[in-house]
Amino acid sequence: MLEIKNIYKTFNPGTVNEKAALKGLSLTLEEGDFVTVIGGNGAGKSTMLNAIAGVWPLDQGQIIIDKTDVTSLPEYKRAKFIGRVFQDPMTGTAATMQIDENLALAARRGQKRGLKTNLSKADTEEFKSLLAFLDLGLEERLTSKVGLLSGGQRQALTLLMATIQKPKVLLLDEHTAALDPKTAATVLKATEKIVNKNNLTTLMITHNMKDAITYGNRLVMMNDGKIILDIRGEEKKKLTVEALLHEFEKASGVEFTSDSAILG
Repeated sequence: MLEIKNIYKTFNPGTVNEKAALKGLSLTLEEGDFVTVIGGNGAGKSTMLNAIAGVWPLDQGQIIIDKTDVTSLPEYKRAKFIGRVFQDPMTGTAATMQIDENLALAARRGQKRGLKTNLSKADTEEFKSLLAFLDLGLEERLTSKVGLLSGGQRQALTLLMATIQKPKVLLLDEHTAALDPKTAATVLKATEKIVNKNNLTTLMITHNMKDAITYGNRLVMMNDGKIILDIRGEEKKKLTVEALLHEFEKASGVEFTSDSAILG
């Protein structure tokens, strides 16, 4: 479903601020893979997601989504393949619009739109059903302005909007990092439910090693613009934070320095 082939990206080449962010990175995801991504600051995690989304052109390499080479496509043309949730809960929703209006925009993405604004009874029932699946009580607040929601509720709604059309690839860029631990856990459980229900091919960057181990069927660890670990199946289920740190240090030759990732 997703092939990343030998991609390179250097920012500010030829200047004192030159930074090689991706160095021949390759990764293949099968349909339904739920891959957690972890690594220290500057490892290239978000750069990889931006490369997939087409935020800027690659220096070298290919991005293929469901057998379609999207390497040369701009970001807006890749949007039909990709759902994305960012770290900031304020990104991805329209604060002054109602919950049902936000969902209607997401449901009709890519379709021709007229001047009609009223939602049908069928739309309302569908949105209620989708919101009830989150188990956050939002199905009773369809006409509430999104700006009145808490950060966790808003992020869960953004997740629902990003997946309502069942994207080929779902990109989650530390989407719980700005939330308190209890709310983050709620959003992660909602994420797991939606991904599993729809068999979505997912890349989830997390700053928390425990979450990286707990969620998904694969874990990849990045360092210095490359993937240095790719753990899946039974091996992943048996992982501990201590074992993962040991594997990182063995593969990279350096100590993992992010206390927040280690301690959660």
